[in-house]
Amino acid sequence: MKKILFIGAVSALLFVQCGKDSDPFLIKNGAIGNLNKEIKIKQIDSIFAADSIVKINSSPNALETQGEVEVFEKGGKRLLLLSPNDEGDPNSTITNIQVFDARYKTEKGLNSGSTFKDVKANYTIDNIETTINAVVIFLKDTDVYLTIDKKSLPEELRYNMDLEVEASQIPDDAPFKYFMIGWEPSEK
Repeated sequence: MKKILFIGAVSALLFVQCGKDSDPFLIKNGAIGNLNKEIKIKQIDSIFAADSIVKINSSPNALETQGEVEVFEKGGKRLLLLSPNDEGDPNSTITNIQVFDARYKTEKGLNSGSTFKDVKANYTIDNIETTINAVVIFLKDTDVYLTIDKKSLPEELRYNMDLEVEASQIPDDAPFKYFMIGWEPSEK
């Protein structure tokens, strides 16, 4: 009788665990929610079946989804911008994702509404690149990279593109202009 109860309890526990869906807003290496780096752009329609997909650069005669797409919730809230490796190929994998919705967050809680202070507290900065209007921050051991507008930087760092910006020079309260995920293209 004890064996039957034990087996029943273990079976119920396994059944409950298998029924749990993955977090649709969790960002981890190689995945964001139900998307992963192996997904082809033509599969987006089925992954985001409950959401609205806006094709940005798709060919008007395309039978399948191709090119850049934006994903919106049915209520109209913009979630993601997905960019494939090859915009003309529906079998191309996604290589860049711009995250708009703050519900998408990393295992350490970093999201599009975070500040640079959250980055410094939880991540090691791999590299900082300076562009005309922003600095791009690459985080070590993660697919996430961030852009901070130069308007958030001290005055002496805003106008010189040749000046290398260091993490210590970026204010803690600097918000992200772009919260991005980058994946290397998959081999065909």
